[in-house]
Amino acid sequence: MPPALLEVLTGLGLNEPFPIQAATLPNSLAGRDVLGRGRTGSGKTLAFGLALLVRTSGKRAQSRRPLALILVPTRELAQQVTDALTPYAQALKLRLATVVGGMPIGRQAHALRNGAEVVIATPGRLRDLIERGDCRLDQVAITVLDEADQMADMGFMPQITHLLDQVRPDGQRMLFSATLDRNVDLLVRRYLSDPVVHSVDPSAGAVTTMEHHVLHIQGADKHATTVEIAARDGRVIMFLDTKHAVDRLTEQLLNSGVHAAALHGGKSQPQRTRTLAQFKSGHVTALVATNVAARGIHVDDLDLVVNVDPPNDHKDYLHRGGRTARAGESGSVVTLVLPNQRRDMTRLMADAGIVPQTSEVRSGEAELSRITGAQAPSGIPVTITAPVVSRRPGRNGRRSR
Repeated sequence: MPPALLEVLTGLGLNEPFPIQAATLPNSLAGRDVLGRGRTGSGKTLAFGLALLVRTSGKRAQSRRPLALILVPTRELAQQVTDALTPYAQALKLRLATVVGGMPIGRQAHALRNGAEVVIATPGRLRDLIERGDCRLDQVAITVLDEADQMADMGFMPQITHLLDQVRPDGQRMLFSATLDRNVDLLVRRYLSDPVVHSVDPSAGAVTTMEHHVLHIQGADKHATTVEIAARDGRVIMFLDTKHAVDRLTEQLLNSGVHAAALHGGKSQPQRTRTLAQFKSGHVTALVATNVAARGIHVDDLDLVVNVDPPNDHKDYLHRGGRTARAGESGSVVTLVLPNQRRDMTRLMADAGIVPQTSEVRSGEAELSRITGAQAPSGIPVTITAPVVSRRPGRNGRRSR
């Protein structure tokens, strides 16, 4: 590592590499293609990011022609990767551009025209900018695909192959994924040349520092159980299947006295960014989200994730659960299961390689409290106001939710 980078690392208290960093960096710094399999929260952003920055340092990008590209599935993850790499990029005098949907395309085009060595992008928006003539990938010498399995699951596969066909054919490629199923395997065979394979954590992604609980409940009691868990002391992320269900539960929680906020693809990017910031600061204690928002939520010291609606498959379960027990911390994943969902849940857990602790619970019971910290809500409705800096306050001087 260049001295400038080591200085930043030690300044941030990072003296020892995480396992995936120690495993991949010698190869990635040497320019080898890397296939990394590691669950989210294992430190892989710096594993690929430091190598990419070091190998790009000392070069200047021409207008519209970046030298390195990081592709990610969601806007939140793009922002998280940008935030993680910014101090190191600044130390090496490299310019980063973040290119995602839901934000003004003009500003992103301007950043590319000014010259950015490294672009962090979601596939759809990057394709739009290329079609507009604001970006060309023919100088990209290092390409990273982060959360490749999620991009494949979201239907980005045709866009990814289209983008990878445009980068330098002799360039370095790094692919990171929690799972390596058929689609990801296709990318590996087509675009990686003699890759070094590193697997950190078991392939299923189940984590030793994480407790898994399946709570068998009755349908009539599901709402009361959910509200009591949300009213716990401390933060919680709750996952539901649909945007509509997320909005409805958020409204109900606010009316019961829980500081809740919704996060899903129907929210604008500024709203999503603000909600996450309020959750990180503790202004919001219950974050209610859909699967699509699961990636890219990184909150330190989050010890509980609740699947109010059980996920559809084991990969969704592992990605939702990956919001807790990050970087060696401990945490619990709790799934609420109705009688007609038991069989599917048993199969899902087997696919995930997890043996959960199973309990029958009812709202108001000590067992529910012991596992989740559930308690009765205050019953006094709350309003989550926007931060004071908002430019357009409502008539009463504050904007609700």
